[in-house]
Amino acid sequence: MPATVEHQPRTATRVPGGSFLLQGAKASETFTPEDFSESHAQVRRTTKRFFTEEVAPRTADMERQQEGVARGLISQAADLGLLGVLVPERFDGLEMDVTTQMLVAEELAAYASFSTTYGAHSGIGTLPLVFFGTPDQKQRYLPRLVSGEIMGAYCLSEPQAGSDSLNSLTRAELSEDGRHYVLTGQKMWISNGGWADLYTVFAKVDGERFTAFLVERSFDGVLPGPEEHKMGLRGSSTTPLFLDGVRVPVENVLGEVGRGHVIAFNVLNMGRLELAAACVGGAKDTIAEAASYALQRQAFGKPIASFGAIRQKLADMAVLTFAGESLLYRTSGLIDAALKGISWDEPGAPERMLAVVEDYAIECSIAKVHLSEALDFAADEAVQIHGGYGYHQDYAVERNYRDSRINRIFEGTNEINRLLTTGMLLKRAAKQRLKLMEAIVESSGSPIGDAADGRDPGGIGEHRSLVGSMRRATLEAIGVAVKRYGRSIEQRQQVMAAIADMMAEVYAAESALLRTEKIASRGRSEQALDLLAVLTRRSLGIVRDRARIVIGACAEGAALASLWDRCDRMTSALPIDLPAARDRIAGRVLEATGFRV
Repeated sequence: MPATVEHQPRTATRVPGGSFLLQGAKASETFTPEDFSESHAQVRRTTKRFFTEEVAPRTADMERQQEGVARGLISQAADLGLLGVLVPERFDGLEMDVTTQMLVAEELAAYASFSTTYGAHSGIGTLPLVFFGTPDQKQRYLPRLVSGEIMGAYCLSEPQAGSDSLNSLTRAELSEDGRHYVLTGQKMWISNGGWADLYTVFAKVDGERFTAFLVERSFDGVLPGPEEHKMGLRGSSTTPLFLDGVRVPVENVLGEVGRGHVIAFNVLNMGRLELAAACVGGAKDTIAEAASYALQRQAFGKPIASFGAIRQKLADMAVLTFAGESLLYRTSGLIDAALKGISWDEPGAPERMLAVVEDYAIECSIAKVHLSEALDFAADEAVQIHGGYGYHQDYAVERNYRDSRINRIFEGTNEINRLLTTGMLLKRAAKQRLKLMEAIVESSGSPIGDAADGRDPGGIGEHRSLVGSMRRATLEAIGVAVKRYGRSIEQRQQVMAAIADMMAEVYAAESALLRTEKIASRGRSEQALDLLAVLTRRSLGIVRDRARIVIGACAEGAALASLWDRCDRMTSALPIDLPAARDRIAGRVLEATGFRV
């Protein structure tokens, strides 16, 4: 996965994952969509053209599960190289950077069912082999996955084990001759389950050692179940997978016996980021649908796009999309910068690359949660803008509303990802990978100050101050919680989730701030500043609300009053004219009939 595009973020040194909470970053060292290279733009144009000309005209056929349509489109995507963006060239891949993969995922997201089919194949269906396969396994399967000759699927969930994925009942027993593992069990919710030719299946060897296996559909005893009847994603394949004494050659063990959790968790990090990219694309498409309808629909003698309540909805959809897009590509840029210079030809390259991705697991979880919820918000508001027609199957927003809901469950539920966000931060602090406690002490020992002093209302300077106040409030809330609960904090899930929300708002708001600073340096900042103004006030409010939860759970009496007084001052800011900012944002969205910065 070395970068073969021309541009990389100009970072002087590698930025450790999670460090955004400890100190501010510089716009000049942060990757944003404004930094896309010509290679990025070219792949984006190719993907967009493929979607517009080939995928979009077949959505009705895929919704009806017309046989062969999705599989044929996957083959066409393969002809364009889209199935092997991250696959090494020696296995017929493009060997491009993570940002390129995010762009492809974003452009294919306007129809969520095909986006899911693509992501399940090229992401979690292929990447386990890329990172953990033996040379023989890669040679046997990767070129065929990249060419679309075979389709991949990833089999982790089981009927009794959703979020608790290690609680697997699928067993693998070594045959008497030592040449096969015999797999027996059932997997659930398998994307591409009915179409796949190669399954990455997780099972416990001897009922204890969690292990990954490469299982071909042609093996005796492999039986995909019937298609599930789903709320959404009706144009994709989702089935159970039954394994009845399947004899899998020992050569098809993926990675090491007993180390399947390493594969499962590392692949999910990339899956979360790619899902976030798909949510960006879905949100942009939803905004375009809502804006187009608002311009056409008449009420009381004029387009509903002229009504302030409708304009507020369009503006808030755009604000969350701006924040999500900013943090998504900031994250992919950080990963690409850290991967720069690593070659697949080096010994241990996969391990080094995986270590980079794992380093940004906090950011990947934040991206997944933030953007899946932003898309849900946009889908809901788009239905509201359409009124009764939004509830009718003749309009795309009805399908988008149903399709979007699964994203908060995919790739680890948002609840699990919130707990992971805080848990990973605290574990890294305990191992001294991040100097979190030092940052907490420094913050709590500094003068309080207010979130903003009012000297530059709505300007970049004020927003920078607001982000700094959010960071300090978050650090101090973590300090209070750790002092109160110590190691048992992991049992306080509501406190952990509240801290995760605070961290996410710091990352989102700062990402949007840095992007706005970069845009302003290039002489066009009006729309970005309006988006940022609405975002920072929203983020500050969330940080304040979640801090109230943490402090209320961790203190009482005089200590409670003192802690809240300090937090209250840190998270207070003078009001600004948000209706005017939203009106300007909506005006630009309507002018472009879609999201625009």
